[in-house]
Amino acid sequence: MPILAVLLFLLPAAPGAEDVPALLRQQTQELIDAISAGDAAVWEKYLDSDVRYVDETGAVQSKKAMVEGTRPLPAGVSGTIRLTEFDTAVHGGVAVTTYVDDESENFHGHALHCKYRTTETWKKTDAGWRLIAGQVLALREDPPAVALSPALWREYEGTYELAPGIAYDIRGSDGKLEGQQTGRKPEALLAEAPDVLFVAGKPRYRYVILRDASGKVTGFAQRREAWDLVWKREPRKAAAPGR
Repeated sequence: MPILAVLLFLLPAAPGAEDVPALLRQQTQELIDAISAGDAAVWEKYLDSDVRYVDETGAVQSKKAMVEGTRPLPAGVSGTIRLTEFDTAVHGGVAVTTYVDDESENFHGHALHCKYRTTETWKKTDAGWRLIAGQVLALREDPPAVALSPALWREYEGTYELAPGIAYDIRGSDGKLEGQQTGRKPEALLAEAPDVLFVAGKPRYRYVILRDASGKVTGFAQRREAWDLVWKREPRKAAAPGR
């Protein structure tokens, strides 16, 4: 066997390429588990000293605040967080991950369930991959729907105007309440509570019925988060004679 071939045979095999997605998933799982356990040491380890992290309230957290905020859950509260839909994009020494935190919590005997979409940025350092930025968004779901009386339906029915040429009709149709904005398809309206309506699949919006001092419906506020678009009810047209 040639000498060069012998030398190559005796050399140790080159180490395999680092599986960054698998490594970051593992580190992310450690961070998530540390939340329920209140293990601040894990966050101390993986957070970059200059990290910027935006929580679900919109507050920007520093490493100091995040580490100090990682504490064991209080008595009567327990929970688990399941990591789902994990995805990674690696750009050399920087990687972006996104995933869903599926949280189940027991709050003094009451079950709670929440989901959050988290996006994080990691940087490769001499100490390993460290978290340099993150943002958490609460994933909203439709509220439970309640039944409304036919009398309330009749009170809501009518045409509401936002601006000239832009109207919204509320009407009963095939045993259901529906709304239709000018130039758009009809959509089923459900009730979160009396005088509070919503459209399935659009949990950020509410249709809050507005009334005057006598209780008469005067319009509705299309509430988008904390901001309202107020639609004014058009006067009902008088029925034709003999009808």
